[in-house]
Amino acid sequence: QVQLAESGGGLVQAGGSLRLSCAASGRTFSSYVMGWFRQAPGKEREFVAAIRGEGRTYYADSVKGRFTISRENAKNTVYLQMNSLKPEDTAVYYCAAVHRLAYTDNTAKKWDYWGQGTQVTVSS
Repeated sequence: QVQLAESGGGLVQAGGSLRLSCAASGRTFSSYVMGWFRQAPGKEREFVAAIRGEGRTYYADSVKGRFTISRENAKNTVYLQMNSLKPEDTAVYYCAAVHRLAYTDNTAKKWDYWGQGTQVTVSS
């Protein structure tokens, strides 16, 4: 069982930056693929970024070049650095985890563990 807790959301103007953090419980953090998803009102939850235990990363096209996912395995923490934020980035951001042996793709329903979410609001 993995428990996840996000922090770092808030209100920022367009063009600004925010850094989200996600702290995970458990002693085998490096065995999990960690990801960030987001969900805007009235929309489905969508993939943002993911990172394997060894550091390989994946990004949605909409955030490539603006967002960076990273992790510190010694601290059981994953980060999402968000730069050049746009109003359309406004959403609740969720941290997620799936064991590396179970990881298939970045469809939300295939991820096993979720945090409670943190609100990110980008004003124009």
